[in-house]
Amino acid sequence: MKVVIAGGTGFLGRPLAASLTAEGHEVVVLTRGDQPRQAQHRTITWSPDGNPTGWVGEIDGSDVVVNLAGESIAGRRWSPEQKQRILESRIRATRSLVAAVERASRRPHTFVSGSAVGFYGPHGDDIVTEETPAGSDFLADVCMQWETEARRAVSSRTRVVCIRTGLVLARDGGALSAMLLPFKIGAGGPLGSGRQYWPWIHREDWLGLIEWIVRHDQVTGAVNATGPEPVTNAVFARELGRALHRPSLIPTPAFALRLMLGEMADGLLLTGQRAVPSKADALGFSFKYRRVETALAAIFGSGPG
Repeated sequence: MKVVIAGGTGFLGRPLAASLTAEGHEVVVLTRGDQPRQAQHRTITWSPDGNPTGWVGEIDGSDVVVNLAGESIAGRRWSPEQKQRILESRIRATRSLVAAVERASRRPHTFVSGSAVGFYGPHGDDIVTEETPAGSDFLADVCMQWETEARRAVSSRTRVVCIRTGLVLARDGGALSAMLLPFKIGAGGPLGSGRQYWPWIHREDWLGLIEWIVRHDQVTGAVNATGPEPVTNAVFARELGRALHRPSLIPTPAFALRLMLGEMADGLLLTGQRAVPSKADALGFSFKYRRVETALAAIFGSGPG
């Protein structure tokens, strides 16, 4: 099977490319910058400007396209210019890939496009499934427009899955690695009230979910990529402290986070969604890590996997 991954050099794309290659698939990674050549797979520079150019031939004849391209959500403070970059990077990349799919004489049978649980907006304690309507804040708007572009690839020959990802847990990157320092020096704890839900997923399960989607043709539309048991931020902080053998009692006040991060504090840290993987559970995906304490213990070697 030939798989093309846009954004395949990042925190999620890199291990996905490695996993698929290890299974014997032909993997082509599309990246915006110059990257060291990988012996395991081909890497091609592309310009996701809304129009397919020299890389379009890789889409024609591929079996699967995975779209993970886009400006980092948490890379910089959300100025108006940065918010526009976050949106436009996703729209342009997705539009470029969809145009390439539409032009292909042999279209991929599966198009998996990134999205996020931010689609739903803040939801307090309410359980959120793939049937829950979209929210109305900045991240919800980004996700809605992102998914709308992806759905243009739907045809009798191509199914589209929008993977609404939560907080992905792994030691070597993502949000978890950014949280570690306060805990390691004994200053970790809940953020704000701690009552907001953080829908999490171990990176191994995220990778497994992508590969499961590729293998199962009945999976279409939105899929929540979250663990079956989301927890509040206070519970997450407590379990992270236990996994690191550090205290987790010092809260970070909401006003301090808003002062440091501006609008991003509410969008990413102080609100959340009690999102559950309703579709994946119903269709038989088997999670390796169903509880956050098990996932964190496996990551930090403080308990059984």
